[in-house]
Amino acid sequence: MRTDGRESDNVEDRRSEGPIGGGFGGGGFPVGRVGIGTVVVALVASYFLGIDPRLVLGVLGGMDSAPPPAPKVQSGPAPKPTDQRGHFVSVVLADTEDTWTALFRERGRTYQPPKLVLYSRSYPTACGTGSAAAGPFYCPSDQKVYLDTAFFELLQQRFRAPGDFAQAYVIAHEVGHHVQNQLGVMAQTAHLRERMSERQYNQVSVRVELQADCFAGIWGYHAQHSRQVVEAGDLEEALRAATAIGDDTLQKQSQGQVVPDSFTHGTSEQRVRWFKRGFDSGRMEDCNTFEAKAL
Repeated sequence: MRTDGRESDNVEDRRSEGPIGGGFGGGGFPVGRVGIGTVVVALVASYFLGIDPRLVLGVLGGMDSAPPPAPKVQSGPAPKPTDQRGHFVSVVLADTEDTWTALFRERGRTYQPPKLVLYSRSYPTACGTGSAAAGPFYCPSDQKVYLDTAFFELLQQRFRAPGDFAQAYVIAHEVGHHVQNQLGVMAQTAHLRERMSERQYNQVSVRVELQADCFAGIWGYHAQHSRQVVEAGDLEEALRAATAIGDDTLQKQSQGQVVPDSFTHGTSEQRVRWFKRGFDSGRMEDCNTFEAKAL
């Protein structure tokens, strides 16, 4: 993937500030009535491309979690990243900004890009303490994407999805959740959660995640057609990543069996298909997973 484009001004490099709190403690995951087995499944399922994993735990456990603690105020603005990995993240984020700014403008709307926070091990967010063990996530409350770049090594080693385009896919998916938030999807699904059973809401969560996959594909389509950033093999990298992180694949790896009623992200086949649908058409209208009869 070409990374010679402009860098975004919306990346906050907090990695030098060190971890805050202690992993799962200090405002981390709200375990509540969730058993340790559910926590393990939730962590494995949220390793990839999900909204804040606290939401995954809430869905799986059917619990009433306490409001997240307020994030600690950091002194002074965060510096821009200067390392190679930080540069890559900044270029990809800038490219998503260009894509979604243009698409929103076509619809008479203004796109407000998210901030992307690079951190190490753990960091306070408006959704509670982010943990690197749970992978990248989007927090709707502060409209920020949180990423420990060490996750990219896990992406390559554990999920066998190497390559910079697979990493860009991760970022584009999380930005896809921000697009959903801008469009009001997050607020609508939050209201649904209050009236649904765990099984019913899991089905809604799958549609949310598959739409974010499709939005990631839309970014890929426009990044290629407008700026020719996609190189030979890039698409295969993204599809390989999508295949590796379907609920069915992750459940087989973590518990040896598949439980469709507990799916929150979609199967490997579904994730590949919806990403490719966005990549092939570049049209937001083609990403309406909520009205799709078959996912």
